[in-house]
Amino acid sequence: MKQLNNDLKHIAESIALKEKRLFSDFATGNEQAFRREAEDEQHYRPPFALDRDRIFYSGAFRRYTGKTQVIYFVSLLDEQLTSRILHTLSVAQISTTIGRMLSLNTDLIDAIALGHDLGHPPFGHDGEKFLDEISRKHSLGYFHHNIQSLRVVDHITKNGRGLNLTFQTRDGILAHNGEVHNQVLQPRQNGKEDDLLQYMESMQNGQTVDLMPATSEGCVVRLADTIAYIGQDIEDAIRVGLIKREELPENPARKLGTYNGQIVDTLVNDVVAGSYQKSYVTFSNPISDALLELKNFNYKSIYKSKKLKVNHQRIKRGFSLLFDYYLQAMENDDRENEIFTHFLNTKDAVYIDETSPALRVRDFMAGMTDRYFSQMLAKAVVPVTDSLEVKNT
Repeated sequence: MKQLNNDLKHIAESIALKEKRLFSDFATGNEQAFRREAEDEQHYRPPFALDRDRIFYSGAFRRYTGKTQVIYFVSLLDEQLTSRILHTLSVAQISTTIGRMLSLNTDLIDAIALGHDLGHPPFGHDGEKFLDEISRKHSLGYFHHNIQSLRVVDHITKNGRGLNLTFQTRDGILAHNGEVHNQVLQPRQNGKEDDLLQYMESMQNGQTVDLMPATSEGCVVRLADTIAYIGQDIEDAIRVGLIKREELPENPARKLGTYNGQIVDTLVNDVVAGSYQKSYVTFSNPISDALLELKNFNYKSIYKSKKLKVNHQRIKRGFSLLFDYYLQAMENDDRENEIFTHFLNTKDAVYIDETSPALRVRDFMAGMTDRYFSQMLAKAVVPVTDSLEVKNT
């Protein structure tokens, strides 16, 4: 065993030297990684690769598969439509491609990309809005999926102990906001834990602030988040009949393309060409303008489409009903309820002691898939009566 450890250590050190020689001056070196809690166990994987693997094997990552990206219940409607897992893998693929061309740390890019949406509740951004309204009603502050993503990896996974990820990965997850349009992303200098805490406090109090990623890798993932969803959402919308391809605005269609593959290729090439050997990552002026115009089109024609919101009010009522249902279960100490059997019973004493009942419910519901949410809602509304014989008289 000692010889094996020595061999692995030698191999790891050799690979680390090779990688370091390939990194640009703006890459995040593995030696820069640090965690909030020291770990005694010796790891031969690089620190950001270890982050990536911890995220990949978490239950929260597995539940991406059943969560909405834009269109509800995609797996029930059409398995070629985009779910949260496909979006996440697209972000990872696109950002890794850009990162490799810019000689950045692709392990860190992978970790941020795979973890960036872990806090998304069921039913996408609609579910986020519904949970936000409930959160404020119960004095939990504003709910934001990027803050919940960090909460997942810090406080919910691994029985409530968290994954102890590096600061750089956690920072990238929190600062990934791809909905904000940025032409240029310049990493903030000397990033520290207090930045994350101040940002979360401000956002949860209702202030609108932005947190620039502390690494070039985090900036790449943030741009890749937009690149991954902008064209794919158009393809999905065309597939389900929300829009027609010829309805795309002329300027973006001419400069970016009209198919997802063309759009991704154009945007990736533009970022690489404009960011190579630079301390920032950027779109060129004409491409940035066309992208913003396409974003505005998507918001008007897809995300706010009444056709897409056919079950909007029902799901909103469902969030409120389930939240109250689980709060009542804890007040009654109903140990047979799913919030205990499927969630709280797996959490350690620290999580229970430090988390209010309302926050426990929010954590539980934010982690649900669309289908699980619907099953729990049906059970809450129409209880199972297998012990009761009902006769039709």
